[in-house]
Amino acid sequence: MALDLMAAFSETPPPLDYVLPNMVAGTVGALVSPGGAGKSMLALQLAMQIAGGPDLLEVGEFPVGPVIYLPAEDPPAAIHHRLHALGAHLTAEQRQAVAEGLLIEPLIGRCPNIMCLDWFDGLKRAAEGRRLMILDTLRRFHIEDENVSGPMAQVIGRMEAIAADTGCSIVFLHHASKSAAMIGAGDQQQASRGSSVLVDNIRWQSYLSGMTQTEAEEWGVDDSQRGYFVRYGVSKANYGSPFVERWFRRHEGGVLKPAVLEKQRKAKGVLPFKKSKAVMEGADDNW
Repeated sequence: MALDLMAAFSETPPPLDYVLPNMVAGTVGALVSPGGAGKSMLALQLAMQIAGGPDLLEVGEFPVGPVIYLPAEDPPAAIHHRLHALGAHLTAEQRQAVAEGLLIEPLIGRCPNIMCLDWFDGLKRAAEGRRLMILDTLRRFHIEDENVSGPMAQVIGRMEAIAADTGCSIVFLHHASKSAAMIGAGDQQQASRGSSVLVDNIRWQSYLSGMTQTEAEEWGVDDSQRGYFVRYGVSKANYGSPFVERWFRRHEGGVLKPAVLEKQRKAKGVLPFKKSKAVMEGADDNW
């Protein structure tokens, strides 16, 4: 349908509807991080929040709506463990709201392929009436060469078609490239593994990056504890004001919660070590 330009010139547009920080509803985006950084837990926590749960991550309040989370590489037992750990942070009312608003369907072993018509139609039906769909991970939802721009443009195009037809936002989880992970550049747009189309053809990209040794020194975190900390932010946002990145700390069961860190002052070129409040308050937590 063509836009009415005269109406657009004269009528005040409605406010943009954000489903996640800086991500407009009905668009396609990505969460990129190295393997093992905690992106599946982060995605699950965001899914629970949008479905009616609490803002455990303190990323901001967003409209509540039905969510479908499709993990295709983790077995149901692993997801059960994550849900059990998260349940300890929810009230009875919040648990009920999440149970009603969030559908989780593990697809491990079923080889989903968005380029196959049957799978495309099935994913489209699953997205109908939902505010957010999460695909974990992208590599599990197609069999194309992710380094070739043509096939990757088609994969993104299939997601865009689902989002456009249903109004459901789609976030796919994706791995950072090995080079980006090695040099600590996971917060950059081009940290995404594979063709640049996977960045260029989407409207939103976020990242989860582990704490480097330099960052640990900067924030006063003992090197033995820095594996507990990850940094979250938005590396690409076509709409909205910049999102201020923040640090999370892994707690029991891998649950991510905001970390309280304090930058260390340099004195004559020497960086004195001072344990942060986050380290001192939970160094013995298991995850």
